[in-house]
Amino acid sequence: MADLTFAKGGPVAQSELSKAPRDWGLPPNLIDYEAARRDFNWPSAQAELGGFTNMGEAVVDRHVLEGRGTKVALRFLSPDRPPRDLTFDQLMELSNRFANVLTHLGILKGERVFTLLGRVPELYLTALGTLKRRAVFCPLFSAFGPEPVRTRLGLGGARLLITTPALFRRKIAPIREQLPLLEFVLLTGWEEAPGARTLALESLMQSAAGDFQVGPTFPDDPALLHFTSGTTGTPKGALHIHQALVAHYATGKLALDLHPDDIYWCTADPGWVTGTSYGILAPLAHGVTSLVDEADFDARRWLDILSTQGVSVWYTAPTAIRMLMKAGTALVKTRTYPRLRFLASVGEPLNPEAVLWGKEAFGRPFHDNWWQTETGGIMVANYAAMDIRPGSMGKPLPGVEAAIVVETPDGHLSVAAAGQEGELALRPGWPSMFRAYWNEPKRYFNCFKDGWYLSGDLARRDSDGYFWFVARKDDVIKSSGHLVGPFEVESVLMEHPAVAEVGVIGKPDPVAFELVKAFVTLKDGYLPTETLGEDLLGYGRKRLGAAVAPKEIAFLDKLPRTRSGKILRRLLKARELGLPEGDTSTLEA
Repeated sequence: MADLTFAKGGPVAQSELSKAPRDWGLPPNLIDYEAARRDFNWPSAQAELGGFTNMGEAVVDRHVLEGRGTKVALRFLSPDRPPRDLTFDQLMELSNRFANVLTHLGILKGERVFTLLGRVPELYLTALGTLKRRAVFCPLFSAFGPEPVRTRLGLGGARLLITTPALFRRKIAPIREQLPLLEFVLLTGWEEAPGARTLALESLMQSAAGDFQVGPTFPDDPALLHFTSGTTGTPKGALHIHQALVAHYATGKLALDLHPDDIYWCTADPGWVTGTSYGILAPLAHGVTSLVDEADFDARRWLDILSTQGVSVWYTAPTAIRMLMKAGTALVKTRTYPRLRFLASVGEPLNPEAVLWGKEAFGRPFHDNWWQTETGGIMVANYAAMDIRPGSMGKPLPGVEAAIVVETPDGHLSVAAAGQEGELALRPGWPSMFRAYWNEPKRYFNCFKDGWYLSGDLARRDSDGYFWFVARKDDVIKSSGHLVGPFEVESVLMEHPAVAEVGVIGKPDPVAFELVKAFVTLKDGYLPTETLGEDLLGYGRKRLGAAVAPKEIAFLDKLPRTRSGKILRRLLKARELGLPEGDTSTLEA
């Protein structure tokens, strides 16, 4: 492994993995970065989609019309049964059938259609059918507990939900009466309709026509609603439009280096934005064959997939990479990966050791990139032909203007000098930029200042234009690639009869990046015992789901608060990690 010297925010500028043509595998779509930035424009990227503006048509029907209908679009892998392939022809028919189901149920343009499903075929065809119907696709992570599900369905005004019988019984039936707008629930796998408002998806699909005429779709028509966590209040619903596909397509080409004959594997769940933008839309837009593994992470299984399925482009998360590292390089080398040429990572900063381990284990480094739910697509990346500085998120995408900004004494923003820390900001104008926080215009307005979108991430830019992540500006927790809002966790734990107050932080973890840790004060009559701590952890898992619930509980006599009553999460974190406490002048006496 290469010898690196480290500096704050990442390795020093001289430490890098140099790229040469022998490292490429195929000639990359982006070879000359500066020329690409100079020559790129979004209208040209739009033209490559053949004039289609509706996402569903552009990623499926376009390929059928252009003679690629028999090509495998999606290959579903399961530990329990043989692989199942869906060609573009089949995907077009099935998505048309679902669009007709929505029409039959009276779902109109702009209405929200939610899914609570694992990585199963029904998730993908309902997503595409929803887009063709010009309704708004809203995926939820299937590991959410009932409370996060109820909150998001309520905020989004869900009229229809597609889920499984098991998830319905555990997570929807107990909360359904609290969702008066939820008119229909469609269940997969049931042939008989269990009720007037709970219907069998399979029966509806069988009776629906396989042809569908997509209505006029304008570039700024709403298409996707993704919920992301905030530090205070409820989750935020980031709304994206059909034109966002232009960015998904361009970034798939330039940042992920997709070529027509690739076998592509994005391991992200479509319940999160990566699994939609880069697990559904970008690969389908490029007409590549995309793998979908229905099972949870297992090191040996993942390595078998990479080897036996001929994966050429692999997009995964730092947590998974670190778990593979833990399993050992020797295990990786028990298999061969003859087609694997490009490895990429997203979700949280990828530590330099993981970048270099990719080179050691697979013969190729991991390429980190940066983006957010709000940006809708990759904004900063390490490209196939570009030298990598391990620990850096890379350079901005062609067509994207990024900068590090700091606030001046008069309250305005200025671009920081190279090496200076500040907030990572983007000039609005890229197609996948979110267009609203659902029903929260003020919250949306506060994301912009002086002609910049403010990301909330602190970073720096070195003298050669590479960007380096430093920290979150707010208290949002990045755990195993998921964004967890501390307020949401605190609100649920506060409902436990023993709890008086809660403060939640992210605690650094070598695998998950951060773990959710809750600091709890108790009501009179309750003692801080190990049994109570275990009960609180179980309560959190039941209500919130494993992805959101705290992994550690600590009892305190008193939480640090400001004089105005606000819990100081930063102080909890500083004390947990033994860091300087900073300004405590506002601390309650």
